[in-house]
Amino acid sequence: MKSGIWLIIVSGFVTGMGNGSVFSLAFMLALGREAFPEVGMWGMDPYWPLTYMGLTNFIMAIFGVGFVLILGYALKQHAVLEGLQKE
Repeated sequence: MKSGIWLIIVSGFVTGMGNGSVFSLAFMLALGREAFPEVGMWGMDPYWPLTYMGLTNFIMAIFGVGFVLILGYALKQHAVLEGLQKE
């Protein structure tokens, strides 16, 4: 598990953000643009969750962290089942 920590972080975050982008698209299409006073495309606005773009980035980051946790737990359980690691 220790030797694969970067693999878990990078692959989990990339996969999670990819899936989060699809969810963000569907969520923002259902919500609409009118709920946000600004699009949030300038400077640090894309990272502020109260703008249109910021909320999509926030959702993708949440999905990324979630997938990292799921992948880490799954690979730990796999190592336990294979006898490579003790619980």
